[in-house]
Parts: sequence; structure tokens; C-alpha cells
Amino acid sequence: MDTRDSKTPEEELQHLKEVSQPEDFEHPEPDAEQPEARQDAGGMSWLLLVLIGAVAAVVIGLLVFGLGG
Repeated sequence: MDTRDSKTPEEELQHLKEVSQPEDFEHPEPDAEQPEARQDAGGMSWLLLVLIGAVAAVVIGLLVFGLGG
């Protein structure tokens, strides 16, 4: 990683050329070809459902059995 504050004019020009180019969807970056980059986020959806169920159970328990009293 380049931690210098200023760049040479050539480096600045190269950076501007890289940033101004549109993304090439025909030939993606190498990291897009990795299996973990293509995995969907569906693996954690069951955790969200369990969390919602637990919160609902606590709320229903508080309503049925009172708020500690």
C-alpha cells in the first residue's frame, strides 16, 4: 500500500486514467472469480429467523407473565 501523501505527475495521471475507466463486466477482476466472492449471503438467513423467534418469545413471555411482577 502506498502511504505517501503526494504523487508524481505520472502517478497522478495513471491514477486518473484508472479511475475514469468504466468497469469491464466482460472481463471481471480476478477476485470476482473466487468461489467465496460468488457465494450468496443466504447462509446467515437462518440466524436472523432464530433471532427474530427468540425476541418474539421474550416479548410474548413478558406480556403473558407480566413485567417481573
